[in-house]
Amino acid sequence: MSAGLAPISFPAYETLRPVTELSGVILCDNPSEMTFEGTNTVVLRAPGSPTCVVVDPGPDDRAHAERIAAIVGEIELVVVTHRHGDHTDGIDHLRAFTDAPVRAVQERFCRDAAPLVPGGGDDDEVIHAAGLDIIVLATPGHTADSVSLEVRAAGTGFTAPADCVVLGDTILGRDSTVLDSTDGDLGDYLGSMDLLAGRAAGVTGIPGHGPDVEDTGRAAQVLGRHRRDRLEQIIAARAELGRDADATAITQHIYRDVTPFLLKVAEQSTKVALRYLDRLDSDA
Repeated sequence: MSAGLAPISFPAYETLRPVTELSGVILCDNPSEMTFEGTNTVVLRAPGSPTCVVVDPGPDDRAHAERIAAIVGEIELVVVTHRHGDHTDGIDHLRAFTDAPVRAVQERFCRDAAPLVPGGGDDDEVIHAAGLDIIVLATPGHTADSVSLEVRAAGTGFTAPADCVVLGDTILGRDSTVLDSTDGDLGDYLGSMDLLAGRAAGVTGIPGHGPDVEDTGRAAQVLGRHRRDRLEQIIAARAELGRDADATAITQHIYRDVTPFLLKVAEQSTKVALRYLDRLDSDA
């Protein structure tokens, strides 16, 4: 992906920034407190392939879709990592420039193609496109439909290390992801961290937001440990404040000296953690 191109540093808006041999990123100019510098649209292509795979078309921004189409050439397939609008609202804008099928876990985001069938072991779906073998990994937690994509050149074999892992919002380029309070799940998230820690040691990760992840396996280990430590804090706060304490009270008790915005964001993950603890209690 980097052959013949001058190095481009992150962040670089609306241009193809090479990341690995098989991957690059086109950063959408939609910075915010939630999206960091913006949404990373990922481009995957084997050397010499006339087509590419585009992952996450981005937000409702026709200009971004037009830049993707102008930069990448023929798109063989579009893949969506999860349902959030900053990754999916650009689907139909991009479809105005390509007849490539679109695949996602949720059927409502698919265009002229079947939904993804993610796995986590021997039942992984493998996409063969743009000279690549792309394993679709179920990595829920941030949302129920979150997937990660393990990318290799076609025919190199699945026992060899991956070239990269496209992470969506399962792992971000910095900080820890928010667990969506509607369908996020802490148990699922911890399982996803364990999966990536076991599969992606030393492998470059390409997140949905923020800079590249140097070692996905190591990042997954750190984030899993962080979330388990935070769970212990929530258990302690609940014991101190009383079992009827709600997510707002517990979040304010744990998170000190943060902005009101970050406090509200953290409250989502606290709600998900409390739901997880209640489920553990009911199963006991």
